[in-house]
Amino acid sequence: MTDDDRPSETEEPLTDVADETEGDWEWRRSESARLLSDGGTDAAGADDVALDPWGSSTVSDYRKLFEQFGIEEFDELLDGVPNPHYLMRRGVIFGHRDYRPVARAMRDDEPFAALSGFMPTGDPHIGHKLVFDEIIWHQQQGGDAYALIADLEAHSARGLTWDEIDEHARNYVLSLLALGFDPEDGTLYRQSDNREVQDLAFELGIEANFSELGSIYGFDGETDVSHMQSVVTQMADILYPQVADEPKPTVIPVGPDQDPHVRLSRDLAARVRYFGVTKAYASFEVASEAERDLLAAAWAALEDEVGAEEPVRCEDAADWIESEIEPDETRHSAVEKLRSAGKEPLRPRVRFLDRNATEEAFEALIEAVDGEKRVYDEHIDAFDMDRAEAEALSREVEVDHGGYGFLPPSSIYHRFMTGLTGGKMSSSIPASHISLLDDPEDGYDKVRSATTGGRETAEKQRELGGEADECPVYELYAYLLSGDDDEFAKEVYEECVGGERLCGGCKEQAAELMREFLDDHQEKREEWADKLDELDIDLDSDRKR
Repeated sequence: MTDDDRPSETEEPLTDVADETEGDWEWRRSESARLLSDGGTDAAGADDVALDPWGSSTVSDYRKLFEQFGIEEFDELLDGVPNPHYLMRRGVIFGHRDYRPVARAMRDDEPFAALSGFMPTGDPHIGHKLVFDEIIWHQQQGGDAYALIADLEAHSARGLTWDEIDEHARNYVLSLLALGFDPEDGTLYRQSDNREVQDLAFELGIEANFSELGSIYGFDGETDVSHMQSVVTQMADILYPQVADEPKPTVIPVGPDQDPHVRLSRDLAARVRYFGVTKAYASFEVASEAERDLLAAAWAALEDEVGAEEPVRCEDAADWIESEIEPDETRHSAVEKLRSAGKEPLRPRVRFLDRNATEEAFEALIEAVDGEKRVYDEHIDAFDMDRAEAEALSREVEVDHGGYGFLPPSSIYHRFMTGLTGGKMSSSIPASHISLLDDPEDGYDKVRSATTGGRETAEKQRELGGEADECPVYELYAYLLSGDDDEFAKEVYEECVGGERLCGGCKEQAAELMREFLDDHQEKREEWADKLDELDIDLDSDRKR
């Protein structure tokens, strides 16, 4: 999705929200007391990041995601999020894509949604718990919560049988419920059972092609069609909350390896829209945002010179740009168009672009635009409304005439958890992760055997302090074991880096807390196991293979 097509909601800066707990968060802003977004301090020369939704992506330098993919730092908008989750406060959720509309909806008590999916290829583990918690927190903040089982993806991309998928799906659903998801106030579904998702995927597939999927995901002539189809199904999942109910801000909580899905879904959401809304200054179309910025600068500079009695003319704007702006391709293109427009007035306006609208919808939009307007074959220019009003009006007309009216989906990204043995936490390496199905005693033993960020000896630990930022055990405290208690997480961190806390005692405390967590979690799973049949989700597929 281009900047030209981005709704005006994303341009508005997030307003600070005062909170009585603000003072308690100050520790998280210090680089010495929170999980860092840059993956460490020595990031110079790090390789480019490759994000593969089905691979083993790791991120050694999270700053690369900001530079290469346009992911924004979450810290910059944290103060505008009401009652932020502890994963946000501690920097575990480090980035976002266009989360401001969701935060604004929370603050204004307006509709919003959260959705994420789970590919049932193994047991749910503590890494998956991050996404479970993020969905549940958004539900608790008043959002419509959606959790889906990506069984079509598991079957096509990973080759699991339907019996295997059913078993894993049941375990994911049980853990989600045990952690606090409210099924009466939220939506659980399987891709294979949701006809609306499959129908939407078919329509979205018309807007995608093989070369695009090859560029994004590395698909080639050996990629099976079902795998490619599963991608379009995931696009439909991401947009489904806006089809099931109404167009509204929707956030997708994921790890950064899933960002390709988010970017493609935002593009497809724009492509199926009836109308696009942009700023404009003359009757002609510009080629880029940079070109539009030149027109805006020329108009602002000349408006005061000519006064209210005389309009700014396109040819005058061309003269100003040639005299004030260094030559380049953008300047050349803008000047050429302005010269062709001659004495046409240069005036700010909002432009409605006809992308896929039916004739009836386009005529209805013309009728709905109040005030001064100019109607062209493929766009309408409105002079008496701002962009936010135009966005809302175009969406209303579109939905009234059978269109989707999608808002571009937002996303938040959490850090990958480090495996207990070092490296990335992996479902295929049992010792590296703790399954939510592990016997509590096994969970205790895994933590006790975990790698730490401690020094070679207790003496050096007391002298130099531990390296909590490099410690899988401290991550357990920050991600899970401290719960909502920031003071406890802070205490563990400061005692570690200050040399007061030694690794043996720290691991023992963490192991005890992990055992308690698993014991409590599995007790709640058992309680839900007896009620699964009451839920509106089929966990016994009758599909073959």
